Amino acid sequence: MTKRVAVVGGGIIGTAVARELTRRLPGVDLTLFEKETGLARHQTGRNSGVVHAGLYYEPGSQKARLCRRGVGLLTEFAEEHSIAHKICGKVVVARTETEVRFLRNILNRAVANGVPGVELLSPAALRDIEPHVEGMAALHSPTTSIIDYVAVTEALAREVVLAGGTIKLGTRVTRLAFQGGLVRVTSCPTSDPTSDLASAESATYDLVVTCAGLHSDRLAPRAGDQPRIIPFFGTYLEVSEPRAHLVRGLVYPVPDPRYPFLGVHLTPTVDGRLLLGPNAFLALDREGYVARAFNPRDVVDILGFRGFWRFAASNTRAAARELAGVLTPRFLVRDAQTMFPDLRPADVAPAGRGVRAQAVTPAGRLLDDFAIRSSGPLVEVLNAPSPGATASLAIAEHIVNEALAVSA
Repeated sequence: MTKRVAVVGGGIIGTAVARELTRRLPGVDLTLFEKETGLARHQTGRNSGVVHAGLYYEPGSQKARLCRRGVGLLTEFAEEHSIAHKICGKVVVARTETEVRFLRNILNRAVANGVPGVELLSPAALRDIEPHVEGMAALHSPTTSIIDYVAVTEALAREVVLAGGTIKLGTRVTRLAFQGGLVRVTSCPTSDPTSDLASAESATYDLVVTCAGLHSDRLAPRAGDQPRIIPFFGTYLEVSEPRAHLVRGLVYPVPDPRYPFLGVHLTPTVDGRLLLGPNAFLALDREGYVARAFNPRDVVDILGFRGFWRFAASNTRAAARELAGVLTPRFLVRDAQTMFPDLRPADVAPAGRGVRAQAVTPAGRLLDDFAIRSSGPLVEVLNAPSPGATASLAIAEHIVNEALAVSA
């Protein structure tokens, strides 16, 4: 009997899962649901395009294992499909004695994770690699690269279709329900704001995988201890010439170990631009890509979640610091100037924003690792922050391995 499978979400992870299922289950009847009229419209298409090498992650964690596996798979896929990517290297710059100590911890993690070629740099050695970057010390990752994640997603989708899969764009999944050993998926056209019964469709599937990103906590029935998505937006600025060519590769600060955010950094892109950012501040709209975006449902979900208030109570100082960068780009530039002193406020212009889906527990703890939950025929990706895009093909392997093992 032909297996019927549905994947919800057309970002890079959902599309990678769909492609992996068609590879591992020849002849599968697969449908990928995406509520937008195109793929990769949210987190996948609104990040800085970095292929992370695996520097920061706790050895043995899913992030560490799947990131390192994902780098190899992603690079092979990009070369096979002639997708723009570039090994540009990365320096993580320590600006204080405290950050130098943190940097040594990052080095230990990177070595444990098998990141090739990493080394600590003196200020003089840092200048040899990045002549216009200053710091007390730096960690160099020569194999860190950049890529076009939208192009990767589109190439994955082409393989899905060539294998006989169906991609239903402009189709929003409104409900999932267990029915015997199957999952019933109810969907409707995204253009129908009322979810009118006349336009709704319903079908059962042997396996459903949800990769819904910013809406990953809304599809399945909630358990009491389930993490909820708190959206954080990040603003990007573009550095203009002649400053843009003063940076050769990726330039990052040492991240604050209390948070899963990597700090304001400088990122060359595969199309030749140099981006500065992002900051990280509470978003009042899960899809709020313009200033003052506000979604009442999203705000009610935030304010009604006790985990948010517990997180907020212990992070007021960090929130005040990030708010400064929201109010004026000058503060983002000032932060970057501690590493890249040649940069001036006049050298930057707005370059859009992204919104990150951050899972938070009811206790107010930010989930740092990937979180994937299996409930029989339903697999949910509850948390896949950075390096989720880097690890996407490895995450797909992991999900399909687990799903096939359960159904065997």
